[in-house]
Amino acid sequence: MKVVFDSHIPFLTEAVRKAWQEVDIYPMKSEEIDHSALRDADVLIVRTRTKINEVLLRDTKVQQVCTATIGFDHIDTAYCDAHGIQWSACPGCNAQAVCDYIEEAIEEVSGLTIGVVGVGHVGSLVAKMAERRGLKVLLNDPPKQIGISLDDIAKNCDIITFHVPLDASTYHLCDADFLSRCKPDALIINASRGGVVNEEALLRSGRPYILDTWENEPHLCPEVVQNALLASMHIAGYSVEGKRMATQMCLDAVAARWGLPPVKIKAPQPTGDSARGWLRRVSEQLKAQPEAFEQLRQNYPLR
Repeated sequence: MKVVFDSHIPFLTEAVRKAWQEVDIYPMKSEEIDHSALRDADVLIVRTRTKINEVLLRDTKVQQVCTATIGFDHIDTAYCDAHGIQWSACPGCNAQAVCDYIEEAIEEVSGLTIGVVGVGHVGSLVAKMAERRGLKVLLNDPPKQIGISLDDIAKNCDIITFHVPLDASTYHLCDADFLSRCKPDALIINASRGGVVNEEALLRSGRPYILDTWENEPHLCPEVVQNALLASMHIAGYSVEGKRMATQMCLDAVAARWGLPPVKIKAPQPTGDSARGWLRRVSEQLKAQPEAFEQLRQNYPLR
């Protein structure tokens, strides 16, 4: 059995080598994972940087794809389903880490109204955190039949934070029309997927914003970066525990599919900056080198 995986997924190599000695593992950089690398692979474990589609998978032996991420918009699920390729994501793996990011982003606020758009694993934690911090919380999640309309979110909120998956219904959910209905100084936060927010419209709106995810990653628009109140390199979920859980969930899925013994991962102590103000320091780093987005992200020390 051959497993190809993104070498930037932490804790995976050592865990597999100890528990699954009969499994051949091939860690690769995301840019190295191509059709030729997968011809004899049975399992593929990736991050968002690898686009899973027919071009990558046709005429390969791949029977299972796991992504160590909450989102799975980089996976052509219809193609996988049609060709009997089992796929899975890691819903909720880094929900607490993203919630911690939002808490750091809004800092010392109380008495304001925050709108949480998307009340899944992350959004529900953000709502509880915001209430604890003394904010009035308004929710919007039509698929779950939770909360008020998006129009009411726009009209009534001082802070609006997005926590939705990226699909046809959420692409540019925050667009020029939505922004025109927001309060003049409403703070927009996106730590979900880049395409949820129309960056050009956001920039033109003149409203303050905090972005962790971007359209056209890793190729950022320098003007959008420089005008952000805070900017980070898609690392809201990059905590030691969040990464451990994502890797664990991928290995659990592989073990279940192939009848392998379970692997339990113990994460090391974090090496990253967790002290108050860490997000501002990250933002200064990205603003100084927006062209180094991918390098900064790949070398981000887990907090």
